[in-house]
Formats: sequence, structure tokens, C-alpha cells
Amino acid sequence: MSVRAAASAPAEGVRVESAGGVVRLVLDRPPLNVLDAPTLEALTAALDRAARHSDTRAVLLTARGRAFCAGVDVAAHAPDRAPEMIRLFGRAIRALLAQEVPVVAAVRGAALGGGCELALACDVVLASEGARFGQPEVRVGALPPAAAALLPRRVGPSAAMDLVLSGRTVDAGEALRLGLASRVVPEEELEEAAGAYAADLASLSRPVLALAKRAVREGAAGPVGAALDRADRLYLEELLELEDAAEGISAFLEKRPPVWKDA
Repeated sequence: MSVRAAASAPAEGVRVESAGGVVRLVLDRPPLNVLDAPTLEALTAALDRAARHSDTRAVLLTARGRAFCAGVDVAAHAPDRAPEMIRLFGRAIRALLAQEVPVVAAVRGAALGGGCELALACDVVLASEGARFGQPEVRVGALPPAAAALLPRRVGPSAAMDLVLSGRTVDAGEALRLGLASRVVPEEELEEAAGAYAADLASLSRPVLALAKRAVREGAAGPVGAALDRADRLYLEELLELEDAAEGISAFLEKRPPVWKDA
């Protein structure tokens, strides 16, 4: 496993740190990390760079300040600015979704509007006990395009409709029950827990994780029978062609740690 250890100064509201195969992206516009055009462009660029590096094994999206992200600047929703905002925000969401490696979000405080949508585009969401999630766009005469596409896949159509139409905010406990959050941890343990989770993923086989991620995503779409067929094909036609698939079984049977070749 190749390892990079580096950190960058905040570039227009985003700080990038890389170590042990984990690319840590920190939203750095405290206290609320409201998203503006430069921040969205910086986030997309950082995600594009992470996707191009073969030694990126996991991405961790977190934030500095008392909120994960309170969403996009409300002024950017005005009719003359909305098209550019939708374009830039859509690029950031697509860059998150395009990552082959697992993407983990660490949510402390508010994840509202665009902040909630960023979390929805991640594979795993670790939330602090004080975290809050919501899509309040309807209350300012707007709607959340990314949430409209992603929320039903995460929480089901009924809960998604409730959250989008009411604009209400849910606490960490309800987020966990709905499926918005994957795990809830004590406030003071969030950063350590998220870092450990991402590091554990980074210790596994990159191509195996990529195929597993594809299988789960494709399993969530369409009829279950077709999803089972696609998952079987991924296993038989792609997973079994990987050297790491054979290595994982051999290591288990030989009672030794696996040595991943990422091949």
C-alpha cells in the first residue's frame, strides 16, 4: 500500500489532508460552513484530485466549527444566481458520487439544506449525538434537487416526502432510525471514530471495496431480482478476476494477515 502524508492550507474554504490512503476534506468556513461558489469549486477540485490518485483508499468529509454545513448561501437561490449555484452544487454532488472508494461523512452540529445533501452523497454517515439534519428549502420558496434524487434511496419515498415537504429538522436519533445516519457517537468521540473508521476501510483491498460499493448501489436500484443478477455477475465476472480475492481467502485459511496487491 502506498501512503501519502500531506496537508494543504484552506483553499477557498476547503482544507485537504492526506495520510495512510485517507483523503480528509475539511469544510473550513466556520462557524456554519455555508457553501459559496469558491468553496463548491474547491470541494469539487479536491474530490477530482482524490479520484485520480490510485493511492486514495477512502475519503473522509468533515468540517471545522460548530456545524457540519448549514447549506448553500441563501442569496445564491435568487433567480439571477440560481442557475450557476445549481450547476456548481451539482458538480460537487456528482464528484462525491463518482468516487470509487468509500466516502465517509463526519457530521457534527447542523447538516441542513446543501449540507444534508452533501452527507446524503456519502456512503457512510457518522453523526455526533448533537447532530441535526434537514432540508428546509421549501421554507424559503425552493426545493432541494439533490435530496429529491438521493433521499428516497436512503430513507424511502414516504420519509423523503415528509422531510422535503415539511422542511423539518431531525435530531441524530431520528436520523439514525430513518437511515440518514449510519452510526451515532458521543460528541467528543466523533473525529476519532470517523478517522478510525476511514483508516480501517483504507486498510482493505481497494478494488474489492470498489466492487462491493458498486454492488450495494446497484442493489438499491430497480427490482430485487435484477439487482441479485447484477450482484452475482459482479462477483463471478469481476471480483473473482482480482488477485486480492484469492489473497483474502488464502490469508484467512492460512491464519495470517492479507497482503493486498490492489490487483
